[in-house]
Amino acid sequence: MWKFGLVGALLLATLAGCSGGGQAASGEAPTGGNAPTAAKKRIAFIPKGATHEFWKTMQAGAEKAASEKGVELIWKAPLKEDDRAEQIKVVENFTVDKVDGIVLAPLDENALAVPGNEAIAAGIPVLIVDSGIKGLEPISFIATDNYAAGKTSAERLAKAMGGKGKVIVLRYLEGSASTMAREQGFLDGAKEFGLEVVSSEQYGGATRESAQTASENLISRFKEGDTLSVQGIFAPNESTTFGMMRALEGAGLLGKVKLVGFDSSQELLAAVREGKIEGLLLQDPFKMGYLGVTKMLEHLNGTKPEPKIDSGAVFVDKTNIDSEEVKALLPK
Repeated sequence: MWKFGLVGALLLATLAGCSGGGQAASGEAPTGGNAPTAAKKRIAFIPKGATHEFWKTMQAGAEKAASEKGVELIWKAPLKEDDRAEQIKVVENFTVDKVDGIVLAPLDENALAVPGNEAIAAGIPVLIVDSGIKGLEPISFIATDNYAAGKTSAERLAKAMGGKGKVIVLRYLEGSASTMAREQGFLDGAKEFGLEVVSSEQYGGATRESAQTASENLISRFKEGDTLSVQGIFAPNESTTFGMMRALEGAGLLGKVKLVGFDSSQELLAAVREGKIEGLLLQDPFKMGYLGVTKMLEHLNGTKPEPKIDSGAVFVDKTNIDSEEVKALLPK
């Protein structure tokens, strides 16, 4: 019985191998049946960080595009939003791994140029989102017009202040091209719209905690009794806006000084609705993530994407916070 079972099994295996309906071995062309399914394109997406709502929303957009287009999305962020060395390492690892394309939001406009160009030299196309990079030619650059958005922030703050008064700027992080452009746009706009900038050298850093500490130092510097000697404040991203809001709250000044910030979180939106923050410039990170994947795929499929795409920004305050336009920009 044992010998018969073995012979029968071998015979069945031989017949199955000759039937033409089985899977071809790895690396071999099939001898019959349907043609093999093309392998999914592997797109690595490297944001500046993972903790802020901005990046979480961008990831949602990228994942939606990947699902719709049948792309394998590999999302990998540095643990800290100021860790340039870690982001460089992530780019280098994906280059060695020979992914089909890299979508990158560079932490530093200079430091990421070398690993980015090394990826391009290795035959891996690079698309840049959110923040620019020097000395690199991406297949496309998808971002907010940050300089214009910074100028809009100055215009709206000046309007809230009656076209005059003193303001301070809490910067974000040296080397971050997107926020540097916003800051410069605000500074140029402040001159144009009649505001006096009395401080613009303080950096909040990459976290809410460091931004709050920097904000507390600024408030202490300009506090006169129960008031501030400035009437307005500009913060260029979510963490600096949140840190400044918390510092003003702790000093009993929230709502008494006009604060204009950037990006959104549930806490910041609630503060706008309650009139504690004058307004926020909202970008569209979902759109950035979605277009980052779709435009990379277009390139991989032989279609040249637009070299520069403005993903847009909207100023939100109490008057339009519940509008459909604003709702479309909020975290999905």
